[in-house]
Amino acid sequence: MSKIGAVLSGRIRDELSELAMVVDRAEQGWRRPKTQRDDFYLDGVALNLHGFYSGLEHVFEKIASLVDESIATGANWHQELLRQMNIEVPGVRPAVISAELRTGLEEYRGFRHIVCNVYTYQLNPEKLERLIAMLRETLSRTERELLAFAKFLESTE
Repeated sequence: MSKIGAVLSGRIRDELSELAMVVDRAEQGWRRPKTQRDDFYLDGVALNLHGFYSGLEHVFEKIASLVDESIATGANWHQELLRQMNIEVPGVRPAVISAELRTGLEEYRGFRHIVCNVYTYQLNPEKLERLIAMLRETLSRTERELLAFAKFLESTE
């Protein structure tokens, strides 16, 4: 295994454990307004959903930088980075994520952008509910696919 592969594989595994905690916090935060009648918890839900995608994006940036040696730039670099992770780079690496996962992550990417650009009281609770409902399955799929990629990294010289 190459040094870069070992470092990146470790980073992926570490980030996945962090993402699991973020998902737990988002789900707990979503349940609180219903039991405590306090919608300020929704701000925390939004922040954790933002953190979920941002954590993944950090991993994708590392892969783009260290493995692909090419990071998207420009106004839509976030979209391009996600697209880059969905393609195979012949002779370099397989696709990091599947088309299905990319589609699901697009919703979190878009929401992360919203959280960065609006006041929290303007967030749509129905959108939060939809993202929370998909979150656990999205995490499971993400874990499977990123762990498969980590194994690929570990098998390279």
